[in-house]
Amino acid sequence: MTAPHQTRLAAEYDTADRARAIERSIRPEIDDIEGDRTTARLSRDGQRVEIIVEAADLVALRAGINTWLTLRGVAETVSGGCD
Repeated sequence: MTAPHQTRLAAEYDTADRARAIERSIRPEIDDIEGDRTTARLSRDGQRVEIIVEAADLVALRAGINTWLTLRGVAETVSGGCD
């Protein structure tokens, strides 16, 4: 999908292990959530995790951002013991 709208959701964690735990928690959702109007990519570099959300329109972008921020928040909550 080549989408006209895009945002990057980046977070830096205290340790690379915590970032890895967040990435591993989110990664399975990448292929499961994609739709006709929104896609997402996930990457990690050391302590930084980045999710790129692309969408065909602004409504889909807002929905995608909300979805990925929620998933990242849940992953952060459950991985709290990884520090």
